[in-house]
Amino acid sequence: MGERGESRNALWVSAHPRSDSLTATLRDVGVARLRADGWSVDVADLYAEGFDPVLVEEGGADVRAEQRRLLAADLVVLQFPLWWYGPPAMLKGWIDRVFERGFAYDVPDPTSGRNRKYGDGGLAGRRALAVVTAGDRAGSISPRGISGDVEDLFWTLLHGTFWYTGMAALAPHLITDVHGIDAEEVHRLGAALAERLGTVDVEEPIPYLPMTDDFYDHSIALHPSVAAGLTGAAAHRRPS
Repeated sequence: MGERGESRNALWVSAHPRSDSLTATLRDVGVARLRADGWSVDVADLYAEGFDPVLVEEGGADVRAEQRRLLAADLVVLQFPLWWYGPPAMLKGWIDRVFERGFAYDVPDPTSGRNRKYGDGGLAGRRALAVVTAGDRAGSISPRGISGDVEDLFWTLLHGTFWYTGMAALAPHLITDVHGIDAEEVHRLGAALAERLGTVDVEEPIPYLPMTDDFYDHSIALHPSVAAGLTGAAAHRRPS
């Protein structure tokens, strides 16, 4: 899969402070499913590994090590609990430090000289999946829910991080209403995640538009003829 050989390699990045959490349980189920399907899986438990998420100066040996893990992956899974409509600071800091300019984005194209991003960044050729647990009820995170549509809620991650760096963004695997669930429900949620992962290498990604002159003007706004009448996230997708 991809340009790095026939083997399928995944990087599973987990961000939860508790080893007995639902996040940890589902991570173990997901990793086991991928390995059973022949994937080589590198598990990055950011809390257990003691990753320093605070960006003070760019670079560092720990950043270079994380970048090597990313470059080896065909599939990148970011797993986290939804805190204040976003990931924990640990995961945000991992992105801040590891997805450096010149590595993950603004990588110069040797032919055109333009900086590569939005569909053609330094991580192009990889798939990216967010696995997220939330206390909200399912109806809350929906097109008419108070928390907004799932792809709008995760716009900054899906489009502003995955797609921005060239990765194909898959629809988030969102698990809602997780407080107080019993062992039977945990088993059901694990089975659903395992089933999803069984086809993760052939699943159609979100069809975001690339940042090319065909779609965007020099202010990086859509041409008036593109997605006419649409605004927001929906305007930046290829028509179905």
